[in-house]
Amino acid sequence: MPSVNLDPDVARKRLEAAGVEIEPGNVDHEHWRASRRHANAVAYDDNVVVQGANPTDLLPLLRPAAGGRAHVYFDGASRGNPGPAAIGWVLVTDEGIVDEGGDRIGETTNNRAEYAALIRALEAGDGYGFDEVDVRGDSELIVRQVRGEYDTNNPALRERRVRARELLARFDRWTIEHVPREVNDRADALANEAFDNA
Repeated sequence: MPSVNLDPDVARKRLEAAGVEIEPGNVDHEHWRASRRHANAVAYDDNVVVQGANPTDLLPLLRPAAGGRAHVYFDGASRGNPGPAAIGWVLVTDEGIVDEGGDRIGETTNNRAEYAALIRALEAGDGYGFDEVDVRGDSELIVRQVRGEYDTNNPALRERRVRARELLARFDRWTIEHVPREVNDRADALANEAFDNA
């Protein structure tokens, strides 16, 4: 579970400014609780613990804008194609892993899962306020479609490519590259963990 070393009053103000509703804590040592989409936050004396299926629904609101550059890794997988699908993604800076996640996303194809992972990773990067992203994934098809080197004939994939390009346009500079699976091993592992933990 990610933990943010932040005064509970400062954290509360940041969340309230973003329109997040604050509730009383469940026990004496909890200052307050908050939830947004798929994340929950609990404030203690000197930190805020964030948990849930997608902690980045709250983490960027608690941490100041990062600026700078991040390396973004993504991976999606479907067992059956179409079949049960899961995603994994990682945000890395010079200081190490900033955030990561994995999630089951229902039944879909492998390519749609890859796009879902890319979109979730870019949303997280945008939420943290990075200026630049270098995106890496082991799906050559998705990378080439996003770069405009391959056409996207499937309407569902075309819609996802548009969303990915919209998110990329929010950054001052971006790249997207195909990498071997072993370079993308953490995102791959997170997607597989999401399968195993379902």
